[in-house]
Amino acid sequence: MPKHYLFYVEQPYSFAILRPLQDAIRANGAIVKWFLKGQEVASSSLRDDELELTTVEAVKAFNPRAVFVPGNVVPDFFPGAKVQVFHGLEYKKKGHFGIRGFFDLYCTHGPLTTKPFEALAKKHGYFSVIETGWPKLDPYFDYTKCHNEKPVLLYAPTFSPNLSSLEALYEQVKQLAKSGDYKIQLKFHPKTKTQWQELYAQLEAIDDFEIAGDDNLIPLIQQADVVISDTSSAVDESLLIGKPVITFNNHQPQDALINITDPQQLPAAVKQALTLSDTQKARIEQYILQVHPYRDGQSANRVLAATEAVIDTGLKRKPLNLIRRYKIRKSLNYMKMS
Repeated sequence: MPKHYLFYVEQPYSFAILRPLQDAIRANGAIVKWFLKGQEVASSSLRDDELELTTVEAVKAFNPRAVFVPGNVVPDFFPGAKVQVFHGLEYKKKGHFGIRGFFDLYCTHGPLTTKPFEALAKKHGYFSVIETGWPKLDPYFDYTKCHNEKPVLLYAPTFSPNLSSLEALYEQVKQLAKSGDYKIQLKFHPKTKTQWQELYAQLEAIDDFEIAGDDNLIPLIQQADVVISDTSSAVDESLLIGKPVITFNNHQPQDALINITDPQQLPAAVKQALTLSDTQKARIEQYILQVHPYRDGQSANRVLAATEAVIDTGLKRKPLNLIRRYKIRKSLNYMKMS
């Protein structure tokens, strides 16, 4: 009988993260199905060949060996090992290393995340940590960059009000678009406040400004010449293929970034990014080795191998976590104790 696996999804960004893993599962002759929860995701986002389960009873009947989760929570009453694959590379954000008592395995991306989680695993004792790389990035390195008539500036800010640059950089982004020297693409985070989305929608009247609608940020990064952000997973995703990245008030600016603290610095930073120095290129390479050193497109296969290894070893008893378990049962209207 083929092995069964489940994807648990609450946010639109999960599709791009999990689809390379779906490909690896299918290549091994196994079956994967999706469980979509909440108003942020809809069945219409699934492809024709992607299979959905819509009830807890259906999940139990499917009986997956493992449930893969890009988010922070997963129903404890679903069968199988619970595997955290993460929704981004942004280890700087508050909560990235939060342990919520749901997972049997954390599949980390590189030394900067592996080492802290290994320390947490030693402290808590009930979950495993295996460095695999991030499945979302498997197709990342296999692409051909189009020739851009004008330099393409991808603006990919975070949604967090205390970290986002959307308000501060509005006038400068507007002027860059109106200059005629660049093409600017803006990719909103799915959780971006409506008022900020409406503010930037006014710029779509400018020929060289566009708001990207695709859920997958990676193709946009691949075709960009420069990426502008703040404190977002887009920062690391861009650096991974050597893209110059400009950040505004980055929470923990590292040497690989061109970090600015005044919106007026943005035009000069763009010019600097378009003529990247050898020193800056070397800094980016060193950072890649710490954040995500895997460039072979095999992270999904490593995640599967890690999952099977943890299952074969035997899952450990997790903490009761009664309040969180109650909340997720209530949200799914499932109050049975079995």
